[in-house]
Amino acid sequence: MEGGASGPEGARVTIQFIDFQERGTDVFETLAAFQAGVGTQVAGADITVDKMEEGVPTGMPVNMEIIGEDPAVLKSLADQAIATLEDAPVFPKLVGLESDLDEARPELSVQVDREKAALYGLSTSAVGMAVRGAINGTEAGKYRTGNDEYDIVVRLAPEFRSELTALQDLTIMHEGTQVPLVSVADWVVGEGLGSIKRKDLDRVATVSSDVAAGYNSNAVLAEVQQTMIPFVQALPPGYSVQYTGENEEQAEATEFLSTAFLLALAVIGFILISQFNSVVKPVIILSSVIMSTVGVFFGLMIFRMPFVIIMTGVGVISLAGIVVNNAIVLIDYIDILRDRDGMDRREALVQGGKTRFRPVILTALTTALGLVPLAVGLNLDFFGLFRELNPDFYWGGDQAAWWGPMAVAVIVGILFATFLTLVLVPVMYSLVDDATAFFRRYFVASEEATEGVQEDPAEVVTEIPAYEAAPEPEPVPVLRKGTRPFGPPRPLTQTD
Repeated sequence: MEGGASGPEGARVTIQFIDFQERGTDVFETLAAFQAGVGTQVAGADITVDKMEEGVPTGMPVNMEIIGEDPAVLKSLADQAIATLEDAPVFPKLVGLESDLDEARPELSVQVDREKAALYGLSTSAVGMAVRGAINGTEAGKYRTGNDEYDIVVRLAPEFRSELTALQDLTIMHEGTQVPLVSVADWVVGEGLGSIKRKDLDRVATVSSDVAAGYNSNAVLAEVQQTMIPFVQALPPGYSVQYTGENEEQAEATEFLSTAFLLALAVIGFILISQFNSVVKPVIILSSVIMSTVGVFFGLMIFRMPFVIIMTGVGVISLAGIVVNNAIVLIDYIDILRDRDGMDRREALVQGGKTRFRPVILTALTTALGLVPLAVGLNLDFFGLFRELNPDFYWGGDQAAWWGPMAVAVIVGILFATFLTLVLVPVMYSLVDDATAFFRRYFVASEEATEGVQEDPAEVVTEIPAYEAAPEPEPVPVLRKGTRPFGPPRPLTQTD
């Protein structure tokens, strides 16, 4: 147990738990017990019990920023917000509800009468330096002894500077003349602002709180936002409220992971279109990826696990690259059966499902079983096993809380996607094939018929030109002696 001071009015005590396998109780149960019991009997002190932040620093689960210009109004609004939450039913779920504006502290304000000071030839800076030198002191020189050096500070004795009445006897030296402070200035004791904080050049008052152990941060934040609706609506003009912290960082992480998931689907779809030379089949494969995310949500509901933005989101993205493998193999084999073996569609679907059933099941089971140790937090000391035959085998641990959501998302998603691959993909293949055949029959075929229509030869009309050259006359035969103009030639005789 370590202790350390964070300021003159605050301290911190750190408790470190023993190793997980040696603990007798759950850490969150112990934290909840501390938050409910520690500090309830200490009057005049604010005691907060929270867990140490691990990993990348994040904001508080409940972090409400009130933006405005007047520091006094911001302080009043921050106090009203705290009072509203303290009277709400959500207050028992909050731990360490506070504002970052420090409490007002006593302040001595010296007001210089410029006209009276001018009569003595004094300026406001001279009066201020005299008061500051009397209370805080003025460095008069250095004192050196060996290698050490000390400042020599001159100021009033403690019994004089701790009493306000001593200011009445304070004098200001000016050109060899002592001027009483009461002759040129008055002073008053009031309350000054503890701190003024800005964000993006705007004054901001932040009301923050942690969430008690056993409650979901997002659910508690939603209750806080619902409780603060009347307060937000009643804000004066020029003032606004923003919810930042862990909620803002989760929104940024969600946007990044959503973009990464869509980009992964786009790259996978581009590769599938280039390999299948088709747009329809990649749509079938990617639809199984989209629907496999439904299995992730069902798995988280069954195991009563929250949707962790980072780890569960990474699991969903990695699931997209695993699910497509079985669907690609199944559709490609169906196409081979239809093209190579000449099977009809139904026979190819049945034969493809029967042939690829074992590879698909084995792929899903090996992937799921390989992630089971990560999901349940299986711990095994290999060095102790080989050196001392002591594996130090135990379940659970801090790594299970960190990697468990991702492993459960992949396990449940791959099992659900296996069912989709064996049942949904063949059904969608059949439906899409029917739709494609219908489209080709009634749209593509009609366009081809329209483009290929020829004219009927019986309806072709031959046009004769208006001015056609007259045909040349046939040659007239010339009659010779001994020939007959008509009939076949007479056969020759001996007389001839």
